[in-house]
Amino acid sequence: MLSEKGLHGLKKQLHPYLLLLVKTANSIRDQDISNYPVFVVYQEEEAAGLGIPVVAAEAPTKGWSINASTLEELAAKKVVAMENVERFSSVYKTNEGAICCLVWHEGNAQFVFIPATDAGPAEVVAD
Repeated sequence: MLSEKGLHGLKKQLHPYLLLLVKTANSIRDQDISNYPVFVVYQEEEAAGLGIPVVAAEAPTKGWSINASTLEELAAKKVVAMENVERFSSVYKTNEGAICCLVWHEGNAQFVFIPATDAGPAEVVAD
């Protein structure tokens, strides 16, 4: 498990990607793929098989890689036990407006919710 200091550092490292994660989560919902997008954040290869890559770590900096997944995939792959799916979805709903991350660090995994407001204002793209 990441310490409080480690979580703060992780949030700081993920900050440049938050807007991308918000857009990706919205796409997952808008396309009716899932109401529960989850981003798998990892440095170790054992988490690489979950979801689809969104951000690849830069090898020299040993940064974090991020894959987009869903609660349904995590349940199907037994990362989230079936008996915990309802409880997870309840916790997820109480964190509306946050990005849900499953952080794999040093062989441990924990869920972290990062406020989407930390991403800043949405970009305006001109045609």
